[in-house]
Amino acid sequence: MHAKTDSEATSIDASWLPRSPRRPVYYVQSPSNHDVEKMSYGSSPTASPPHHYYHCSPIHHSRESSTSRFSASLKNPRNLSAWRHVQIGHGDDDDDDDDEMDGRDGGKPNNHIVFENFHYQAGNDQSGVPTDMLSVNSTVKISYRNPATFYAVHVTSTPWELHHFQLKIASGQMKKFTESRKSQRKVVTIVQGYQVPLYGGIPVLVNARDDLGSIAVPLNLTFVMRSKAYILGRLVKTKFYGRIRCSVTLRGNKLGKPLNLTDSCVYQ
Repeated sequence: MHAKTDSEATSIDASWLPRSPRRPVYYVQSPSNHDVEKMSYGSSPTASPPHHYYHCSPIHHSRESSTSRFSASLKNPRNLSAWRHVQIGHGDDDDDDDDEMDGRDGGKPNNHIVFENFHYQAGNDQSGVPTDMLSVNSTVKISYRNPATFYAVHVTSTPWELHHFQLKIASGQMKKFTESRKSQRKVVTIVQGYQVPLYGGIPVLVNARDDLGSIAVPLNLTFVMRSKAYILGRLVKTKFYGRIRCSVTLRGNKLGKPLNLTDSCVYQ
């Protein structure tokens, strides 16, 4: 036997000492919301796990809260309905300041189409085949509203087209624009077609050749509105797509008069 050295005695005695418990604030439970607000880059201990240190970052917390609120708005059916309504300017009970914008303008519906004129005559298509030709001029006016509180939206669209079943008789392109937060504007688009060959595709015109004032041609106005928003600068980009189809009837005795579209549109 030999005497134990001081170093050996120290190591043996230390092994019998009870271990101090881990600090629960870092390893047992996540910090509360109150603790998160107090913590910062400088006050976070180096022994804490990396993900706690990142979670306490003010930048990360701000981005997380903003995007969470935005994501929650998309999950709320009422908010989604507001985005759908924005395409043609239905009223929204949440924004009392916009009530004046949703009213009537000079007796005209807020969202309408006006057929200025149309011409139906015999002619030839580009290959020389004789057929009936149709020319039509119309103006579509809708109200677009951005209900967002924190960001503007950049808006474009596909061509606005008028169809009689599968036959396209007119089209027009909306001008792109940027709509600031909690604001609204009227969007006007010219939709027209010139000498469109019909090939007998609209029988009602053939039957009413001598009395075009009595015709009633059912049409569909279709287009896709594309809205793009940047949140927190350009860190988060969100897109909205609204497929819109409005049923309208071209009547020979209603030329120059606005036809209401507010309650005749379907959104997808």
